[in-house]
Amino acid sequence: MTGLVSLSFKEYINILKTYHIKVSMSAKGNPYDNAFVESFFKTLKQEEVYLWEYESISDVINRIPYFIEDVCNKKRLHSSLGYRLPEEYERLMAENDSQECIMAKTINV
Repeated sequence: MTGLVSLSFKEYINILKTYHIKVSMSAKGNPYDNAFVESFFKTLKQEEVYLWEYESISDVINRIPYFIEDVCNKKRLHSSLGYRLPEEYERLMAENDSQECIMAKTINV
């Protein structure tokens, strides 16, 4: 059983690396490791899931991408991005060198 679990773990890590996803696994009980994901899911539940009465999985499949793309990325300011929209922050990153963008983020926070 241990070999199977290790093999699955290694395959999982390889898939993450293939898609340039940061591998982040800290010690058990570390409250900061998942802070961004936990915050996102809290927002998703409060601002989308609890407000809509989904009647089918089709409703979920249609609404969740809308919420992420049209609400989170185009209308909702993010404190971690200097209270900017993600699209605006990405544009700044493309226009400026990343150091300037980080400085602008720090000044506006």
